[in-house]
Amino acid sequence: MENDEGMSLVEHLTELRKRLIWVALVLVVGMVIGLIFAQPLIVYLKSVPPANQIFWNVFSPWDAIKMYMNFAFVMGLIIALPFTMYQLWSFLKPGLREEEQKASLMFVPFALVLFLIGLAFGYFVVFKMAFLFTSAVTKNLQLQETYGITQYFSFMFNIILPLSLLFELPIVVMFLTKLRLLNPMRLRKMRRYAYLLLVVVATMITPPDATSAIIVAVPMIVLYEFSVFLSGIVYRKQLLQDQQWETERG
Repeated sequence: MENDEGMSLVEHLTELRKRLIWVALVLVVGMVIGLIFAQPLIVYLKSVPPANQIFWNVFSPWDAIKMYMNFAFVMGLIIALPFTMYQLWSFLKPGLREEEQKASLMFVPFALVLFLIGLAFGYFVVFKMAFLFTSAVTKNLQLQETYGITQYFSFMFNIILPLSLLFELPIVVMFLTKLRLLNPMRLRKMRRYAYLLLVVVATMITPPDATSAIIVAVPMIVLYEFSVFLSGIVYRKQLLQDQQWETERG
């Protein structure tokens, strides 16, 4: 029995390694696609507010290369995300019931949709709000706004990428509930700590004023409550399935 269990563990680790290799390959392919579209995307973002209101500079020969690589990585992340979710589902599929397999597969496209929504919210709301605040402070000090392109886009990515990942919270919660690692009761007990953490995150990525923090914190708290609601739906279905299974088994 010990040898069988050992072989089973080795087989699982081998399968996981293969799936991680495929995920890495898809990420690389996505980055190559990102390199192709990086230049028109950078040119477009430079031509719209607030970027078109500032004077651009590079402070290192590597700055342009860094821009290409940053945009390539983000594009690769967007392309690899649904594939990664599918590989995770495929790896966990043998341990799920048939109904759970079909239901959890629906998480894959929704993960991409939520990531894109988080990306849009981060760019059009939080990033622009933060940039306008810092620009106003600069003008109040009567300083000339001369930005390096690397600093500008690094500032942007440091805001929008964490928010995009936070928007994956409902999918993560539903998936963990499916695996019976979370339930709505546990999430409700964690509510006050979750609220505190979300407010701290909102304060860190927004300008230092209460209005900006509230504008970001409220959607994040709503997102958490939506996750609790979805977890409750999944949990009630699990209870009904368990009850039905026990009835059929007598």
